Amino acid sequence: MANKQPFVSIIVPVFNAEKTLPVCLGALESQTYSAIELIFVNDCSQDNSLTLIEEFCSDVSHRIRVQVYSHVMNKGVAAARNTGLNLVTGDFIYYVDADDRLEPDAISVMVDTALATKADIVGCNWFLSFVGGERKMKQPYFADPWDAISKILAGTMRWNLWLFLVKRTLYEDYAIRFIDGMNMGEDLLIMVRLFSVAQHVAYVDRGLYHYEKSNEESLTRLYSAQHMEQVTFHVDEVERSLKTSRFAGRVGKLIDLLKFHIKLPFLISDKNSSYRTWLSWFPEINTTSWSKRELPARLRLLRWAALNKQFWILKFHYYLLTRVIYGVIYK
Repeated sequence: MANKQPFVSIIVPVFNAEKTLPVCLGALESQTYSAIELIFVNDCSQDNSLTLIEEFCSDVSHRIRVQVYSHVMNKGVAAARNTGLNLVTGDFIYYVDADDRLEPDAISVMVDTALATKADIVGCNWFLSFVGGERKMKQPYFADPWDAISKILAGTMRWNLWLFLVKRTLYEDYAIRFIDGMNMGEDLLIMVRLFSVAQHVAYVDRGLYHYEKSNEESLTRLYSAQHMEQVTFHVDEVERSLKTSRFAGRVGKLIDLLKFHIKLPFLISDKNSSYRTWLSWFPEINTTSWSKRELPARLRLLRWAALNKQFWILKFHYYLLTRVIYGVIYK
């Protein structure tokens, strides 16, 4: 008798996404893996999002397990994901944003990898989609949970939730949940916590997720003061969590390196006010010494320019990056 396919619960938070939902829903419907349940959490959308979801569910409910839950007031993406986690019935959990899409065999590939390697977490590569095309983006290989955590902290690996398929038992056995109302940096904390309790992990060297970069999204979009407070909270929680984990003795200067990379976008700017914000956010790490391996020459130069208020260097770098390099890539 054939083994039963593990179920995958895909959580999709939705807020005013009527323009992008059709593509997202089409990709979900096209998944080649059949044992999935789709959990849509409508976070009090004011547009036509809920109608689109309900029509979609009506069309596919005969062959795909679906659930729709609507918040009576807008609570934010962290609360929406918690709502989804409280509704899941699957063996694995995955997240999809309402403005993105999956490769047709994305879930199948990740589940097959998880089963073959007995992995608690499976990571993959992705595509950065923008007007006029898209670019393949590669995650680094990670051999074990600490390897993944160390690369996240070092800024060489992304921590977005949609890059990882995760066993539901990690969430349940270790009471891992998002913090309602804290919607910036939440995926960093969750993925670090998940990796810190995982036993086996696996990596798929293939792009399976298409992240949509909208026209309105600046290449150097910066955080508001409220967002910075939330990110600071999550970084502090990452540090606290790791220092009470089995990896406590390995953390070292990696938290400082995480803080450096989180505030780095303030140096990728042409505004003096951004440079001053960089100086004031996580100031305790401004003069931390790092090896060439930890910080490449370009980033060491940017840090030196900011600390010595040689802002013309930062502005020249910004011009080269946005007008020349990004101007060609995203044309």
